[in-house]
Amino acid sequence: MDYEKIVKKIITPIVRDLDSVLIRINEEEKNVLIIVAAGQEDTARLIGRRGVIANAIREVVSIAGKCEERHVRLKFESFDDDIKED
Repeated sequence: MDYEKIVKKIITPIVRDLDSVLIRINEEEKNVLIIVAAGQEDTARLIGRRGVIANAIREVVSIAGKCEERHVRLKFESFDDDIKED
């Protein structure tokens, strides 16, 4: 199953800068880890208030994994474009 395609289709209308979103997938036999990295503002949009949006995305991806009898985890990370120097 193409988990990257599924996640990208879900997050496209949510994020503002799709070009800066990085999706990494680590697949093992029965486990799949999906890491979505984006800028701070887009990460905040993807998580939503109280994690409502993140939980909804996780649920959809988890259901897709159950079709293949796999456990799918979804993790959101943000990166800051501004590097601060002292």
